[in-house]
Formats: sequence, C-alpha cells, structure tokens
Amino acid sequence: MINGIVIGRQPQVKVIVRISGYPDLEIGCVINTGFEGALALPVAAVAKLKLPYVAKINTNLANGENVVTPVHQATVVWDEVELEVPVLAMGVRPQIGTLLLNNCNLNIDFSDGSILSIDAL
Repeated sequence: MINGIVIGRQPQVKVIVRISGYPDLEIGCVINTGFEGALALPVAAVAKLKLPYVAKINTNLANGENVVTPVHQATVVWDEVELEVPVLAMGVRPQIGTLLLNNCNLNIDFSDGSILSIDAL
C-alpha cells in the first residue's frame, strides 16, 4: 500500500527514484489522472538526475496544444517494487499518471489534510 495526502485539493504521494551509486531520492508528486504516462518531472530535475534519454514524443496537453517532449528512463520504487518507467521532461511540478496507477485502487477523500491510499488490485 502507498499512502499520500491531499494538500490544497491536490492528491500527493512520494515516489522513490533509484539511481545507481546514489542514495534513493524521494520526490513529492501530484497524482494526475488526466496524464496517461508514468512520471513527469521538470526539465531541470531530469537534467540534475542525469536520467538517460530515450526519445522524443508528441504530447497533447489539456489545452489541446501538441508539444514535442523528451522522454527519459528512470528506476522508481512503487509499492516496494522496482520498476523501469518512462519520464517525460516537462512541466513545473512532478506528477504521476495512470501508468503507475494501472491495476491499483486509488482511494481519495478530497478534504485538505486527508490521507489517500493506493492499493494493488
């Protein structure tokens, strides 16, 4: 089970990024159910973490705009399981999307300070 918290009507969880030779890094992320990917991090964070580049893709934003977005690779620990996931280098806030929520139950009470839970199905 993964627990998080709602702050300002934004459900947030911490994701552990594992980089060989360095201590695990815990990143606070907003859960975005409108984002079909796994993880999105600001460009500066991706550069600082030196995540390996994979490709560029066309990304359709909520406002209908299409942008070319670099995709990188990262190892994350999700519900105590190490996963290799694509990371989109974009935006200003770290976000997790529905790819990480696949086969999970997400339970959120949208009240400031309430605890949310993510359980494997």
